[in-house]
Amino acid sequence: MLRSSRASNDNARMAHPPTEAAIAPPRLFFALWPDPATAARLADWAAHAQLAYGGRVMRTDTLHLTLAFLGAATPAQAAELCAATAARRIAPATLALARYGLFARQRIVWAGPQQADAALAALHDDLWTWLRALGWPAPQQGFQPHVTLLRNVDAHAAAPAPPPPVAWRYDHYALVQSQPQHGRASYRVLARTAA
Repeated sequence: MLRSSRASNDNARMAHPPTEAAIAPPRLFFALWPDPATAARLADWAAHAQLAYGGRVMRTDTLHLTLAFLGAATPAQAAELCAATAARRIAPATLALARYGLFARQRIVWAGPQQADAALAALHDDLWTWLRALGWPAPQQGFQPHVTLLRNVDAHAAAPAPPPPVAWRYDHYALVQSQPQHGRASYRVLARTAA
């Protein structure tokens, strides 16, 4: 009888393998999140790039520019960040996205500024100064501002001429939770800085 019960439990485990949520905990990051008009412009950029590169277009509602990736966080850490983020303010600015870029090894095409943007760099540095004070370790790699447009592209394709630049006016950033779902990331905005 005990053997039968154990076999039933084994069968149940096989019939219900661990879900993605059980395997990979939610991850947190801070990002600029575009308004609908800016997101639509970025979607046009993605469609234009796909004609040359192929690949998979990112969903319009997932387009963003990452400022700081934190990785896995406990519920207490997430709650602390939510409360602290909502109390912060940033200086409004406009970012011009004017060129395509390629991460060849990852086969990712992105949109980014033509040259270094002082306001965005200051925002990034200020954010990490604050995060380090809260105990989050700063990344070793440099900041490469970009919005991922396509994945699984032909990395050897010739880059097309970009459409007219996207003028992205921003006055806040968001704390976002990333959770695997059906093999892709699902994003949920947890908090925003005060506008």
